[in-house]
Amino acid sequence: MELTIDEIHAKKLLKEALLELMNERQDLFFEIVTEALEEAGLVAAIREGRKNRFVDEDEITAILEG
Repeated sequence: MELTIDEIHAKKLLKEALLELMNERQDLFFEIVTEALEEAGLVAAIREGRKNRFVDEDEITAILEG
């Protein structure tokens, strides 16, 4: 037996699950949202870095070693 669900019901279930998470586990919801925003920021930084010239590995090593 195969279980299928249409897009409307899937969206409704997802909304209900998110609302329940926000109401009952605000700490966990906040952590998930914070992590997602950090990942989005990292992606943006990587994309921006790819537009500019690359830094030589020796230059980075010299900075890290002081």
